[in-house]
Amino acid sequence: MKTVNKMKMIIPAMSKNEALARSCIAAFAAQADPTVEELSDIRSAVCEAVTNAIVHGYRDMAGDITLTLKLTDDGCLYIKIADKGCGIEDVEKAMEPLYTTAPEEERAGLGFAVMEAFTDSLKVTSKVGKGTCVTMKKRLIGKYE
Repeated sequence: MKTVNKMKMIIPAMSKNEALARSCIAAFAAQADPTVEELSDIRSAVCEAVTNAIVHGYRDMAGDITLTLKLTDDGCLYIKIADKGCGIEDVEKAMEPLYTTAPEEERAGLGFAVMEAFTDSLKVTSKVGKGTCVTMKKRLIGKYE
């Protein structure tokens, strides 16, 4: 598999930038001529990852979110969303549906489950005090079928 295009973007971890992240990633993915459903899936997964970084990663602190995208010649879109926030102590536990570190904010605890449902693969790595990196892969059938 060969990289046909890539992009990196750094945005401040503010909720008003969730829409920016979704739109930029959708625009990048558009070059692969994805279906409407694939585009919707990508936007949903990205929204959850960016929201997690803002709400859980930085908690009321300022910081940046780095989005790295790669499109390969076999139609795979790789999305990496990383923060340098507080990190996750137990990634396996955090990925359980309904688990949340912000119950007082009425969070559903479904972010990772949503990301997993809308992508072909999901990998989460994290170090307490260093941050979290979410890597997702989505195969786009569009012009590659």
